[in-house]
Amino acid sequence: MFLIGGASCQDSSSQKSSNLPKTKMKEFATDAKGAIPEGSETISLGAGCFWCVEAVYQQLEGVHSVVSGYMGGHVPNPTYEQICQKNTGHVEVVQVVFDPKTIPAADILAWFWELHDPTSKDQQGADKGPQYRSAVFYHSEEQKKVTEASMKAAQKLFTKPIVTEVRKAEKFWVAEDYHQNFYFLNKKRNGYCRVVIQPKLLKLKLKD
Repeated sequence: MFLIGGASCQDSSSQKSSNLPKTKMKEFATDAKGAIPEGSETISLGAGCFWCVEAVYQQLEGVHSVVSGYMGGHVPNPTYEQICQKNTGHVEVVQVVFDPKTIPAADILAWFWELHDPTSKDQQGADKGPQYRSAVFYHSEEQKKVTEASMKAAQKLFTKPIVTEVRKAEKFWVAEDYHQNFYFLNKKRNGYCRVVIQPKLLKLKLKD
């Protein structure tokens, strides 16, 4: 995650076109505390470095909170150091709580396909390893159906096959405090933020 030279959260060479929904933007939603609004849904997404993914979803209207963490592996309560050993089975994910009346799951997923390269196995740009694999962890059977339909539609945007894992959500392990709100807190002094995350946000027409 600390590689800078030539780094990118997304290699768009396999992508043919863009299909972003007309989602309203907002100021960075960096406060994950407080009561979850009634009727909210949760989805867990792996799309490479969770710093990159968090910075996108925090700006979408209807998103209540975005928390970085780990999911899908066999090691309980993993640390970032363990994750970097590439043998825990976990994926770096963001757990997104959102209001489906404002931003439906289909739109959450439309952003997901755009913000990374889902045709790349175990790698996003210079970030390499199974912890960076593309994955959607659904939290309901309806969400599973929406994900499968969304992935089928998204395949038309890519020249290579999508390799995203679609799995039922498992235990979510919250990442260390310094990973939370990483871009918002470090964008002016961290090289990865400047070289990798900022170009991604500009490409998606989000605030940098």
